[in-house]
Amino acid sequence: MVVLKEQYKDEIVDKLMDKFEYDNIMQVPELEKIIVNMGIGEASENVNLLDDSVEQLKAITGQNPVVTRAKKSIANFKIRKGMPVGCKVTLRGEVMYEFLYKLVNVALPRVRDFRGLSTKSFDGRGNYSLGLDNQTVFPEIDVDDVNKIQGMDITIVTSAETDEEARELLSLMNMPFKQ
Repeated sequence: MVVLKEQYKDEIVDKLMDKFEYDNIMQVPELEKIIVNMGIGEASENVNLLDDSVEQLKAITGQNPVVTRAKKSIANFKIRKGMPVGCKVTLRGEVMYEFLYKLVNVALPRVRDFRGLSTKSFDGRGNYSLGLDNQTVFPEIDVDDVNKIQGMDITIVTSAETDEEARELLSLMNMPFKQ
């Protein structure tokens, strides 16, 4: 099932070597990790919401999420230091490639009115971030079991030096960028 990793080794590395004229194969950018984060603002009032989100993130990624806690108290949001405010998963290796394949080929096409991902979401160091406002685009989530629609942030960390290299890497991995 690690189709994307084999495609990277067989085809994408050669295309990147030709385009950017690298001297060494070790200069070719690659995926380092993917971080999937669900911020749950109402977790302070509803503990079940946090448990549901942890279970859904576990189903989506196949890995146990870490509960993130507030670093400081914010009175306006009724949050105290140490309260749970979300959950996140860091994916590496084969699990990372499987998740990216599923994101590109299954989840993103299911997003309503999807016209492509913005090319302005690179951070200047070759990393790309995108947000989904609905977790039900993943096939592992049963819509009937969802109590509250939650969004998620997905950050793709690459070893690319520039945004242009990272954009080319992700485009060759079939990321649907806007034209």
